[in-house]
Amino acid sequence: MSDKQIRLLMILTTIFWSGAFITGKIAVGQFPPFALTFFRFLFALPFIFTIFYFREPGNLLPRGKQWLPLILLGFVGTFCYHALFFTSLKYTTAINSSLIGAINPMVTTLLAAMFFSERLTPWRVFGIFLSFSGVFLFITNGDLQLISQFQFNKGDLFMLIAVCCFAVYSLLSRRYMKKYQLSPLMVTSYTFLICVIISIPFVLWENPATYLYSATASGWLSILYMSVFASVLGYLIQMVAIQRIGAPRTAIFINLVPIFTIIQSVTILGESITLFKLIGAAIVITGVYLATRPDSSINYLKISKSSSL
Repeated sequence: MSDKQIRLLMILTTIFWSGAFITGKIAVGQFPPFALTFFRFLFALPFIFTIFYFREPGNLLPRGKQWLPLILLGFVGTFCYHALFFTSLKYTTAINSSLIGAINPMVTTLLAAMFFSERLTPWRVFGIFLSFSGVFLFITNGDLQLISQFQFNKGDLFMLIAVCCFAVYSLLSRRYMKKYQLSPLMVTSYTFLICVIISIPFVLWENPATYLYSATASGWLSILYMSVFASVLGYLIQMVAIQRIGAPRTAIFINLVPIFTIIQSVTILGESITLFKLIGAAIVITGVYLATRPDSSINYLKISKSSSL
C-alpha cells in the first residue's frame, strides 16, 4: 500500500470520526461517560475479532511478552482517552473541546521529537502550525471576541489530558508494533477488549438501572455507528497508517475532523456555512498536505527503518 493510499484512507477515517461527533451528541444525553466507553467497544468486539480471525487465523492469541504492551495501549489510548473525552463534554463547550482537540498533532509531534528522535523539518512544523490556525479560524468563524471569552475549566483539563493520552498511545503503538511484532489488527482487537474489561467496574459504579430503561433506539444506533465506523474501521486504518507513515504524520489528519463535522452538519442538520469556514477549511487542508507529505530530500523509508519508533 502506497503512502498516497494511506493518506486517502486517513481522510476517510476522519470522516468516520467526524460522524461520531454527531452521533455522540445524541448518545451523550442518554448514557454516562463510562457506559458510552463500555458499549462503544463492546459492540465493536464481534466486528473486529471477526476481521482478525479471517485475516490472521494463525495469530489470534498474543504471546507472553505481547500482553503488557497491549494492556498499556488499551488502558491509555482506548479506555482513558474515551472516558476523559466523554467526561469533558459534561463540563466544557464545543468550541473549547474542539480547540484543545486540535492540538493533538502538535502534542504528538513534540513528544516524538523529544522522546523518540523523530525528525522535524521546517515544512512539517509550518504545516502543523498552518493546520491548527485553519482549525482555529474554522471553529471561531473569524470572531476574535471568542478568544477573550475562552475560559479554562475542569472539562478543558479533562480534554487536555485526553489529548495527551491519545498522543502517547499513537507514539507507543508504532514502537510496540515493531518491537513485539504486533500487527495493526492484533493491537486494535485487543486494545478494544482490554478497554471493555477495564470499563466494567466503572459502568457498575454508574448504576446502569438509572439509564438503560430510558435509552432510545437513536441512542443505541448512535453507539453502534461509533463502534463500527469510528472505532473498528477508524482505529484499524489509523494503526496501519501509524505503522506506515509514523504517528506525527498520522496525527495531523485529526485537524480534518472539524471540517467534515461541519460539512455533515450542513448536509444532515441543515446548518449554515460561512466564508470564514471555507477559508479555514482550505488552510487546514493545505497544512495537512505540507505536514504529511514525504520529505523529498530524504528517503523516508530508510529513516523509518532506523527510527527508534
